[in-house]
Amino acid sequence: MKQKTKKVSLIMTTFNCHDQFLISIKSALTQDYPDIELVIVDGGSTDGTLDVIKGYADKISADPEHYKNFSIRWISEPDKGIYDGMNKGIRMASGDVIAVFNDEFTCPDAVSNYMYILEDGGYDAVHSDLVYAQGDVWKRYWHMPNGNIHTGWMPAHPTLYIRKEIYDRYGLYKTEYRSSSDYEFMIRILADGTLKLGYIPKVLIRMFYGGTSSAGLKGYARNTREAYLSLVHNKVSFPITIIVLRIIRTLHQYRVAEKMQKELE
Repeated sequence: MKQKTKKVSLIMTTFNCHDQFLISIKSALTQDYPDIELVIVDGGSTDGTLDVIKGYADKISADPEHYKNFSIRWISEPDKGIYDGMNKGIRMASGDVIAVFNDEFTCPDAVSNYMYILEDGGYDAVHSDLVYAQGDVWKRYWHMPNGNIHTGWMPAHPTLYIRKEIYDRYGLYKTEYRSSSDYEFMIRILADGTLKLGYIPKVLIRMFYGGTSSAGLKGYARNTREAYLSLVHNKVSFPITIIVLRIIRTLHQYRVAEKMQKELE
C-alpha cells in the first residue's frame, strides 16, 4: 500500500510587512511538494498586507486545479509579538510537519528536499544551511552540520522542519523572550539529546537580513542575553562558554558570507 503523503504546514507571521510578505507567499507557491498548508497569522496590518492575504486566499480557493497542492487558512488580529503569532499558527495548523516560513526558498523543490530527508531518515526534525541576504548581497552564511549545543552549535531555525508531535511533547514558543524564543525552543528540544535531527548540506532558505534577531547592536545584545537565560533556564551546563563560542561562530558566518560574496562578483 502506498504511504500517504504527509502534510506540511508553513506558518507565516506578518505585521505591516507588505513587500516582504508578498515575496514570501509568491516563493511558497512555487513549491512542488504535493500537500502544503499555508497558515498565515497577521497581527492586524494596515499597510495593504491584509489585501494581499485575502487576494491569495481567493485565488487558491477559486482555482483548485492550479493550486491543487495548496490549502490556506489565515487570521488577522492583534497579537503579542512574533512568537505569539507563531504559536497561534501552530495551534491552527493541521499538518503533520511544521515549518515557520517568513523568508524565501532558493528552489522549487526545497520543501520536497526537507520532507524526503525527514521521512527517509525517520527523523523528528530536519534542517539545512541558510543564507541571510540584503537584496543580492550575502551578509551571513549559516553552515551548521549536526553538532553539539555545548560547542555553540545550533541549527538555523528558519530551516527547521519539525514533526508536530515534537511541539506537543515540548511545548510552544515562550513569549517572554522578545527576540530569542526560537533559540530557547531549540535548546529545549535538543538539550536532552534524544531528538533525531537530520541535516541537508545545502542552502534551501534565503532569509531577509535585518529581522528581530539581527537588528543592530542593541538587538544583538538583547538576543545574547536571552540566549544566556535560555541556557540557564534549561539547566545547560557552562552557559557562558557556550555563548562565547556562539558569538565566535556567528562572526565566522559573516566572514564566510563576505568571502563567498566576493567570489560571486
